[in-house]
Amino acid sequence: MMKLARLALAALLLAPAAASAQQDTIVIRAGTILDGKGGVLRDTAIVVQGSKIVRIDPKAVGTVTYDLKTVTVMPGWIDTHAHIASHFDRATGRLHSNQSPPETIEEQTMYLVENAYNILMSGFTTVQSPGSEIDKYLRAWTAENRVPGPRILTSLRSVTENTGTPAQIREFVRKAVADGADFVKIFATKSIREGGAQTMTDAQIQAACGEAKALGRRTLVHAQGPEGAKASVLAGCTSIEHGNRLTDEVLDLMVKNGTYFDSNNHLLLHNYIDNKPHYLGIGNYNEEGFRYLEKGLPVGNDTFKRALKKKVKMVFGVDAMPGALGREYEELIYRVKDGGQDPMDAITTITSKSAESMGLGDTIGAIAPGMEADIIATAGNPVVDITSVRRTVFVMKGGKVYRNVMPPVAKSPGTVPSGKQ
Repeated sequence: MMKLARLALAALLLAPAAASAQQDTIVIRAGTILDGKGGVLRDTAIVVQGSKIVRIDPKAVGTVTYDLKTVTVMPGWIDTHAHIASHFDRATGRLHSNQSPPETIEEQTMYLVENAYNILMSGFTTVQSPGSEIDKYLRAWTAENRVPGPRILTSLRSVTENTGTPAQIREFVRKAVADGADFVKIFATKSIREGGAQTMTDAQIQAACGEAKALGRRTLVHAQGPEGAKASVLAGCTSIEHGNRLTDEVLDLMVKNGTYFDSNNHLLLHNYIDNKPHYLGIGNYNEEGFRYLEKGLPVGNDTFKRALKKKVKMVFGVDAMPGALGREYEELIYRVKDGGQDPMDAITTITSKSAESMGLGDTIGAIAPGMEADIIATAGNPVVDITSVRRTVFVMKGGKVYRNVMPPVAKSPGTVPSGKQ
C-alpha cells in the first residue's frame, strides 16, 4: 500500500505542476510528425496554446519550447476498450474478482489511479472503459487535471441477456445514459473461454442498440461468434468487439453497414496465456477456458487478416485487463507482425480512426490546427520499426506535459528548458 500511496501522492503533486505556466505559447519542434491521418510532416513545429493546437509553423517561437527533432511525434494514442479499474490483488497477485476478499473504496481508488497513471505514461491519452461505475469519478478527475490519466469515456455498466425483456432493456439503457454513460456496452455472446455462442436474443439486441441510438449514444457489442455479431450488425449497433470467429458473410455485412471492428484478438489472448497463474481458477478462467484461448489465437488472427483485406472499419482496442494495462501498445506490434497490417495504417487506427469511431474525430486523433493538443513521441519511427511504440519519451494531453525524458533545450531568449514544468 505504501508504494501505491506514494504513487497517488506523486500524481496529485504532478497534476498542478503540469497545469501551471502552460497557458503560454508552447512550441514543439519536430523532425518527423505522423499526423494521424496517414501523412508525414518534416522539420516543422507544433504551436500549442491552452489545450489546443493552434498552428503548424516551422518558424514559430514561444515561451516554452520542446525539442523533439530526434524522435517521432504523433497524436496521443486511443484505446477503445480497456478495463481500467481491473487489477491484480497486491496480496495474492491474482485477478481481483467476486471470489476475492472485499476491498475498501480507498483500495479500489488506489488501483484505479495507478492504472490511469501507467496508461497515460505509456502514450495513451484517451481510453474507453466498458462497464465500471467507478470510472465516472476518474473521468471527472482526469478531465479536471486533478490526477494524471487519460481522457475517459465509460459505459458505467453493461447489458446482458439477464438485464430483462426488450422493454426492460430499453429502460436500463435510459437509466445508464441519464447516469452519465458515454456509450452502451452489450454482451451478445458468451466469452471466448466458453465458446462464444450467442446469449442475447435478437429482440434484446435490437432493443439495446435501438434505444441507445435514439438517445444519441454509441453501442459496443461483445460478440465472439458470427451469430451474435450478425444480429448486432443488423440491429444497427456501432461496433463489434472481439469477433474472434467472424465469417466472410458477417465481415461483408459490416462493410455494407459501416460497422466498426474492434479486433481484440492478439494482446488480450496472449496476456491471459502469459499470466495464466494470475487468472486460473477464477470464474471461467479454467483449463477448458485456456484451451479455447489457445485455439483462438490463430482463428482470431485469420479473422483480423480477412477484415483488413475487406477494408472493414478497424479501430484500436485491446480489452486490456491486468497484465496488459499500461502496455496496450503491444497490440500494435502483434497486428503488424502477425496480422500483416501496414504500420502506417496501424498508426492511423490507434489515432484518427479510433477517434472517429467515438464521435471525436474533430477533437482528437490528429496533429492539426484546432485539435486537442494530445501529442506524444517515441524514440524511433514506428512506421519503420513498429517496436518503437514501446519507447515513449514524451506525453502531452490537452496541452499539458506529463512525460518528458528528452534532454533540456538550451536556454535562449524567449525559451525555457524543456524539462522545467
